[in-house]
Amino acid sequence: MSQLVLFIALSLDGYVARSSGAVDWLFTDQDYGYEDFYATCDRLLMGRNTYEQIQSWGDYPYSEKQGFVFSRTVERDRDENVTFVSTDLVSFVKDLKAQDGKDIWLVGGAAIAKTCLENNLVDKFILSIHPIILGEGISLFPPPLPTLSLNLVRCQTFDTGLVQITYTLLSK
Repeated sequence: MSQLVLFIALSLDGYVARSSGAVDWLFTDQDYGYEDFYATCDRLLMGRNTYEQIQSWGDYPYSEKQGFVFSRTVERDRDENVTFVSTDLVSFVKDLKAQDGKDIWLVGGAAIAKTCLENNLVDKFILSIHPIILGEGISLFPPPLPTLSLNLVRCQTFDTGLVQITYTLLSK
């Protein structure tokens, strides 16, 4: 069974983006374990807004992985990069996790992450906390959420001030 992994960057005050969706505050000076993590996944999940933002950066960077974009508004089944999904997120993720394969990366956004957290679907959290307080923005953990007990697996610090914390879900 595959694990659903939330590998995401956030500010010290818990935001994944500015209110506008901008992520101009993210460090890009090194990979912070990204390549090693990326090799452990063969499927990706994201919301439409996240997908559109990634596309605005240039070439789609995940073409060798199977990608799924959740959207209530996109009226096509797929494009050259991903399959669009409008069915029930929870059932879809449970079915995807039951398939053979590597781990599944929950890329974003916050709404999809919230639904997955509410339904105990996230198995592992890899949080890259940037040393910045945004003061407002798109929260990774908007209330209400259920209480989830986590087990600390790893904590790594970088000379830039970034702290990367890895947790697994204690029990389901």
